[in-house]
Amino acid sequence: MVWHHGTPNIGLPPEEPLFDASERLGIRWVSYDRPGYGGSTPAPGRDVASAATYTAAVADALGLDRFAVMGHSGGGSHALACAALLPDRVTGVLSGSGLAPYQPEGLDWFAGMSDVARASLAAAARGRTAKEAYEAAAGEDDPGFIPADLEALAGPWSWFMKVVNPAVANGPGPLIDDDLAHVNPWGFDPAAVAAPVLLLHGTGDRMVPSSHAEWLAARIPGAELRLVRGAGHISVLAEAPAALEWLTTR
Repeated sequence: MVWHHGTPNIGLPPEEPLFDASERLGIRWVSYDRPGYGGSTPAPGRDVASAATYTAAVADALGLDRFAVMGHSGGGSHALACAALLPDRVTGVLSGSGLAPYQPEGLDWFAGMSDVARASLAAAARGRTAKEAYEAAAGEDDPGFIPADLEALAGPWSWFMKVVNPAVANGPGPLIDDDLAHVNPWGFDPAAVAAPVLLLHGTGDRMVPSSHAEWLAARIPGAELRLVRGAGHISVLAEAPAALEWLTTR
């Protein structure tokens, strides 16, 4: 299972939350830092599709012919990119709390986002200069967590503190590149994904509203949509062990 981390995170896979379930299911995790994060060289102007190239290189180095992919938040789209562009290698996809392509027909892309999430992505849509100015002035405002998210971050998903803080230690550069990639052409069509896909999303998500997952589910052939009533951007991951079981049966 190749893990595609969120924005802003480094690539450490979700050890405490999911390793117990993974051991029981026989899942081996592989991950990497997207360009600019951790020890990975920046690649300004990268698109979402570039994740397929990076993932293929990592898999080749490890001698892995076929693998599944899982992404959370900003990593969800990157996981879908691998499935669309590496159809002979990707066996299945789990995407949690992931974005849809920017402003597609049939989706009000910003509807339901928190003020902070909307302002951050709208700045990216105005271009790199506007996004850099936004991040330079940004404070510590709540990005849109609901109480269930805060409980998850204080408890079973406190692991996130291991991957968020190092991701921004050297500044917002990779976060900016991620957001710019999401509001520009992705470089692939999600409808091209043929592997089994499970889209996991909380109906209470205010960072990436569940309408994004609904839009994707309507366009990816055979995709399964699992909406978790009342869950938010992080707390929806309480359903991740069951989602892993779903994938192993495919």
